[in-house]
Amino acid sequence: MSTEIAHLRRRLLEFLIQCHSQLELPLIVKYSALSLFFDRFRPCVVRFLQKKKKSEHWLLQPLTESNLQLFVLISIWISCKIHCSRGLSVQSLKSLGDKMITEQLFTVRDFVEAELVFLKVMKFEIGTLNIAYTLLDDLLIQFKEVAKVGELLNFEACMDMMDLLYEKEETSVLYHSSTSLAAASILVSSYIVTVPKQQWEFPILPWVKMVTNKEEREVVELVGYILSQVLYSHPS
Repeated sequence: MSTEIAHLRRRLLEFLIQCHSQLELPLIVKYSALSLFFDRFRPCVVRFLQKKKKSEHWLLQPLTESNLQLFVLISIWISCKIHCSRGLSVQSLKSLGDKMITEQLFTVRDFVEAELVFLKVMKFEIGTLNIAYTLLDDLLIQFKEVAKVGELLNFEACMDMMDLLYEKEETSVLYHSSTSLAAASILVSSYIVTVPKQQWEFPILPWVKMVTNKEEREVVELVGYILSQVLYSHPS
């Protein structure tokens, strides 16, 4: 990946995280939006444009950073519709866009059209039940039920690791290659980083193998990779 594209990806990630924070929405909305936009929309839109001799909508041609920011907001909007009992109004979304998108002003109609374009590019496949966040959250609940040391595991550290892994294309691949393996490995990585070493009495690897059906070797290898990325990597 070129440096320019890597920097754009990082800016879009920061944009999504900032918008989610501004809206004060549940974490499930944030990670569903990350999955929708980075794991699915971005790869799909590349294939979508390659198949079309001429783009069907001005939001896709050219695909500017402002347009991508609009689609980030759309991913949050859709995630909110899926997971929140009270949805986010298009007016609220537009007000946030007016404040956060500095290079272009989008109308309410643009937001409505962008949602339709987003869904069309994704072929209306917007399920978010099996994303890494939901599996990780479930694993942590189970872990706390079987081990007192689970109370020492820092959930925020898990979230920080998830965010950092989204910064790079090559590390975010973990989220759609095997979400259960990714979730288990993030849990173990956070355990290593946040639980005091003298408290490492619980057999976490055999337990993870039992509840996820993943081999210990797979988890150990991915944990090593995750820790090398989030602890020792340097900004490009």
